Amino acid sequence: MKATGIVRRIDDLGRVVVPKEIRRTLRIREGDPLEIFTDREGEIILKKYSPIGELGQFAKQYADSLTQTTGHIVAITDKDQFIAVAGPAKKDMVTKGISHDLEEAINEREVVLAGKDDKNFIRILNEDDAEFMYQVITPIISEGDAIGSVIILTKDAKTKFGELETKLSGTAAVFLGKQMEQ
Repeated sequence: MKATGIVRRIDDLGRVVVPKEIRRTLRIREGDPLEIFTDREGEIILKKYSPIGELGQFAKQYADSLTQTTGHIVAITDKDQFIAVAGPAKKDMVTKGISHDLEEAINEREVVLAGKDDKNFIRILNEDDAEFMYQVITPIISEGDAIGSVIILTKDAKTKFGELETKLSGTAAVFLGKQMEQ
């Protein structure tokens, strides 16, 4: 655990203010759910809650199935990081943070179908992801909230995505959203 040097008092209603610098660094926004843990040493640990993270193993199996069917890279994200990745880019992406542009697309509930040279092509990683040539991004909606995305990618410059990949991504997103509602 890393010390921040910041001390806050509990108010008369039992509230503690999480400093703005920490919220910005951890990308915690107003209304975001936090999970509360305690340990034997009396520590209280707040962790940003990821509903998609609860489906981690299931999301991985779904991504693996889509990759086997399509031969493309499939990624499932929450609003902060990659939860499951299947295909050749797996080790480069899993548990990495998503880009601000992808987070915005999720929040705007925007379905994106784009080639690398298109103006609506979205950088999905915080680092360089120039190797991807085509992408389909579909937000996952659960109980009216945008909670993540299903992404199908290819590195093959000859491959163009269309209605099939868009429908596969959309079906996966709807299915995962429904799983979260149960």
